[in-house]
Formats: sequence, C-alpha cells, structure tokens
Amino acid sequence: MRFWLEHFLVTFIPLFVALDPIGLVPIYLGMAQGTKVERRNVVVNEAVVTALLISVTFLFLGRFIFHALSITDRDFQIAGGLILFGLGAQDILATDRRDADARTDFGVVPLGMPLIAGPAMLTTILTLVDAQGLVLTLAALIVNLGVMLVTLRAAIWFQRLLGLRAMRAISKIVALLLAAIAVNLVRRGLQ
Repeated sequence: MRFWLEHFLVTFIPLFVALDPIGLVPIYLGMAQGTKVERRNVVVNEAVVTALLISVTFLFLGRFIFHALSITDRDFQIAGGLILFGLGAQDILATDRRDADARTDFGVVPLGMPLIAGPAMLTTILTLVDAQGLVLTLAALIVNLGVMLVTLRAAIWFQRLLGLRAMRAISKIVALLLAAIAVNLVRRGLQ
C-alpha cells in the first residue's frame, strides 16, 4: 500500500502543479463576473468534464496523434501559448459591453480547454504515462480534476470576500499575467 501511495503522489504532484487550481481561481473569477451563481456551477461542471474528456482522450491517443500529425511537444506549447495570449489580450481590452452569452458561455472554451486541459497538463500526462503507467496517471488525473472542481466552486467565496471593484482590478491583472504565461509557453517552445 505504501509503495502505491508513494507512486501515486509522484504522479499526482506534477499534475497538480500543471493544473494549478489555486492559480486558476482569479482567472475563473474574472471570467465569471456578472454571471449568476447557478450558471457558474454549470460552467464549472462543463469545464471539468471537458478537461476530463480531453485529458483521457489525450492519455490514450496523444502520442499517436502527435506522431500522425508530425507534431512535437514544442509545437503544442507554441500553439497553446498563442491561444492563451489571444484570450488574455481579449480580456485586457474587453469592456463591459460584451454580450451576456459571451460572459456566461466560457465553460468548455476557454476554461475547460486550454486553461484546465492546456499544453502544460497534456504534456505532463504524456510524460507521466511513460514514467508511472496508465493506471496511476489516470487515478492522479481524476483526483486532480476533483480538486479543481472543489476549488472553482469555492471561488465564489473569494468573490464575496473581495468585492466587485477588486475583482475587476484582479481580472485585468490576471489577464495580463495570462498573456505573459502565453508568451512564456511560446518562448519555451521556440527554445
């Protein structure tokens, strides 16, 4: 049992770092501004289910897809970085005049993919399957996504604590950080 637990933790921790549920809270809160609580719960569920489906598909078919399309891990990082940069830039430049659907329909894209199931997590999955095996990687993935679900559902508490003005300011800062993370992904992919 101890052996299994140690290997599980060795698999769980890199996925936890790649998913970064704590770091995703401000991004989620920025996207969820003006969204009703009931809708937020639906969005979180959509995001986690989307991330699970993409991750499990990638777990089984990722290497095959990369090989068939002649894609490298670096290509994937660059593409993910460009997508994240576009999302960050859009949030920085957005005004409150966006339509209601755009403010409430963010569960699948961008929250589920590429923010939760993004390049960092998907490449980590490929690495862990090779190093730790399919069963441990799948178990660690499911537990990590459970942690993500609980963390994002608790994010409403942070919003109540901080208030609307602070959330708007945090949203713009986080969007700028998201763009910087995107540039970092592209830079690492190019190196």
